[in-house]
Amino acid sequence: TRVRRAKADPFRRGAAELESLCSWVRAKYPPNQCAVLEAAVTKHLEAARQAAEGQELNPRRRIRFFRNASLLERAMSNLDAAEAQLLNFAPPDYVLGQMPSLLRHVQSHVVPTDPRRQEFERICRSLGLNDPDHALQDTDEADRARKIKIVCDERGSIVTAVRGASSAALREQLRVRSFRNVLAITTVLMTALAAALALLGFFRPTMIPLCFAPEESGEAVVVCPTAQSAPFSTSPTDTGAPQADLEAVDIDDRIEDAAKPQDVMVVELIGLTAAAVAAAAAIRGFRGSSERLRVPIALVLLKLPTGAITAFLGLLLMRGQFVPGLSALDTSAQILAWALVFGYAQQLFTRLVDRQGQTVLDSVNGADKPQPTPSPP
Repeated sequence: TRVRRAKADPFRRGAAELESLCSWVRAKYPPNQCAVLEAAVTKHLEAARQAAEGQELNPRRRIRFFRNASLLERAMSNLDAAEAQLLNFAPPDYVLGQMPSLLRHVQSHVVPTDPRRQEFERICRSLGLNDPDHALQDTDEADRARKIKIVCDERGSIVTAVRGASSAALREQLRVRSFRNVLAITTVLMTALAAALALLGFFRPTMIPLCFAPEESGEAVVVCPTAQSAPFSTSPTDTGAPQADLEAVDIDDRIEDAAKPQDVMVVELIGLTAAAVAAAAAIRGFRGSSERLRVPIALVLLKLPTGAITAFLGLLLMRGQFVPGLSALDTSAQILAWALVFGYAQQLFTRLVDRQGQTVLDSVNGADKPQPTPSPP
């Protein structure tokens, strides 16, 4: 599809760039003992190109959603391996010119306490490269020869640090994608649950009625989200029967008459609307990211079914007299107003997910940032 091709374009361009670099190195500096490394680079680039283009499986599979993610990860891993192999046999003056960008790559993905990063930074300091923006300047031929000798002697450590940074970058992508997948699955399940409750309320409106029966001066009225009954007396009409039994039968009959199939749907719609407002307000807290995995969108979508369910559950708790003093709402408008409040209150639960999502996004290219302390079990 066009979406998969758009995602694969950066990998195809990266493969073409590395292939051109490999051809340039081979033509300008013909190596004598690097045929194996050249063949490895070619194989990695071919594997990356095949994964990016998403070639058909044999036998074919109908479900391709999760396969596309693994193909992109395979393409990225093979490109990283090809780049590392290219650094293994590239001329030292080429590696020397790449050191500023390689330093930035290592500092973005490897934590400062990692020995590979510390060794790489030591090599950069010996080359006179103190930070990613500092240009390599050669004062004379002797100084340049000294730097080239350092690159030749430390090539193994350089390639090891770069390969470790590339592996860390891939793991960052995997963490973001895994978090996005969990959000998507949770959103689907919450949406299915909200739909199931709405269907249950539509076909069996009296099974879980969201109705209240406020009583005053011996009279009561059954109030539901979309309708209410006429006032009726709660005084016993038969002196030989207990008053509680008569009231229970009378209220149940009135609830059955007043409860409508659309009650749960209306409550969930109000809760969803309130959650949408909360999601729009929460957008200001997202700092965004250059990643294309759409984690902020997944966080916003999770709020919508959550708001519908919290509106339903909140009214259910009030009907069960869980909240003292709020067990008997007087009008349908009050019921809908509380549904609005409970729908917006989903922010109390989803803000923790928002915080975790921003932490996951900040971990990309954020090796220099303070690492979160793991919470105790």
